[in-house]
Amino acid sequence: MKTKILLADDNEDFLSEIKEKLNKSDAFEVVGTATDGQQALDLFARLHPNILVLDLVMPGVDGFEVMERIEKGDAKILVASALNQDTFITKATTLGADYYMVKPIAGDALIKRLEGLTSAVPVPAQPNKARQIHNRTLEEKITNIFITVGIPAHIKGYQFLREAIKMAIDNPDIINSITKKLYPEVAEKFDTSPSKVERAIRHAIEVAWNRGKIENINSLFGVRVYNHNEKPTNGEFIALVADKMLLESV
Repeated sequence: MKTKILLADDNEDFLSEIKEKLNKSDAFEVVGTATDGQQALDLFARLHPNILVLDLVMPGVDGFEVMERIEKGDAKILVASALNQDTFITKATTLGADYYMVKPIAGDALIKRLEGLTSAVPVPAQPNKARQIHNRTLEEKITNIFITVGIPAHIKGYQFLREAIKMAIDNPDIINSITKKLYPEVAEKFDTSPSKVERAIRHAIEVAWNRGKIENINSLFGVRVYNHNEKPTNGEFIALVADKMLLESV
């Protein structure tokens, strides 16, 4: 069964290009296109897509209001916008965006991100519904932690780090084989190299520290873990978040 996609963007050339790309794929079907926010809301309610690809700047009802008003349910939202300021990215993520891509976006890159989202899109009559709900809840909690500590959604390390934490939750022992197992498995999932995964995760952690949100981090974990002059290694940070999730019985 193909994943149903609804596209919402006031750039008709972008809509046409992406629709053509997706409809050529064996995995996706574009069930509708909208050029303004109200149309997106109407089509979403009628067509029940698995994923909404949403622009933020549209006439009438903008993308932010769409996310505020939409009854998302099990669907995923991928924001594709030219707005690249952290405030917009954080707001979109807070309102329910599962991924944020900054335009211009190549069709192939968008397809890769959609493929990443489909792993958490529930398929009717599938027996592992409970597991899918668990994965979705887990991703939402990890996303909230990233917002708190100041890791922006548009950098590569965001997705790599989220996947690494999920792996560490499912298999805590993997943190002891971070170079031999964890990085290679994340790299395989995102079609990249282990060294790029390691560098991108390190950069994501450095971004959080450079923003000076150390107090948020210490508050989040309930103890004074770090100060401004020190930051955790990749493995320490992944283990710290994974342990927090496990202790909360996610």
